[in-house]
Amino acid sequence: MRSDRVIRAVLFATAMSSIAALLIITFFIFRTGIPAILRIGPGNFMLGTEWAPTSGQFGILSMIAGSLSVTFGALLLGVPLGLAVAILTVEFAPPAAMRILRPAIQLLAGIPSVIYGFIGLLVLVPLIRQVFGGPGLSILAGSLVLGIMILPNVVSISEDAIRAVPRSYREGALALGATRWQTIWRVVLPAARSGIIASIVLAMGRAVGETMAVIMVVGNALEMPNSILDATTTLTSNIGLEMGYASGQHREALFGIGVVLFVFIMSLNSLARWLTRSRTA
Repeated sequence: MRSDRVIRAVLFATAMSSIAALLIITFFIFRTGIPAILRIGPGNFMLGTEWAPTSGQFGILSMIAGSLSVTFGALLLGVPLGLAVAILTVEFAPPAAMRILRPAIQLLAGIPSVIYGFIGLLVLVPLIRQVFGGPGLSILAGSLVLGIMILPNVVSISEDAIRAVPRSYREGALALGATRWQTIWRVVLPAARSGIIASIVLAMGRAVGETMAVIMVVGNALEMPNSILDATTTLTSNIGLEMGYASGQHREALFGIGVVLFVFIMSLNSLARWLTRSRTA
């Protein structure tokens, strides 16, 4: 029918517009960022520890270290907690509890990142300063905030992966004498492994790409961190702080940071898609 062809054409055009938008963004970032990286030198850019635009120094190693430190700390908190919540919701929680847990998890995903930053700044930073000393604005504060922010990613995807495990797997393990926890630990989780890994990869991409909440709690110090209590800066936070006034080579170097972020996050998304396909194959 003609109406079907029209709807198909509209949907196709909508899908192609999304692809076109991605291509435009990629071209825009790479057109400015790649020449800047080549002019500075890939080694000097990626491995340099000095970021001083007024002196022509554009090393981002300290930012890479800050991003990786905050992300790793967030995964240490968010992954075990998120996986525990996913197991609870699928295997143990009664329907009455599910009516509370699901909306609460969805609400976490809808809270603006600046709100997380405010809570971290007003609660976590003073607490860290009081308990551990130091400025409070630190890798630890950033990790705790991001760990809570990535929970919806880990919970939702891990829950779907665990729920997709056939019931016969559970019944077979229980019939062989395994306890309920042994069934979950030895049978269900290994069967859902690829989906759980995909949730971790996507959560990692969310943590690496977060800007506003990180700016508010990590201290934004352009130095190599030596401790989780040290202030640091991340790739995204540096772009957010400096793009407003940068110009010339400084601005181009910030686009170079964008290229590094783009490649890293796209690699994580590709890995997550591959893991998801391998689970469903």
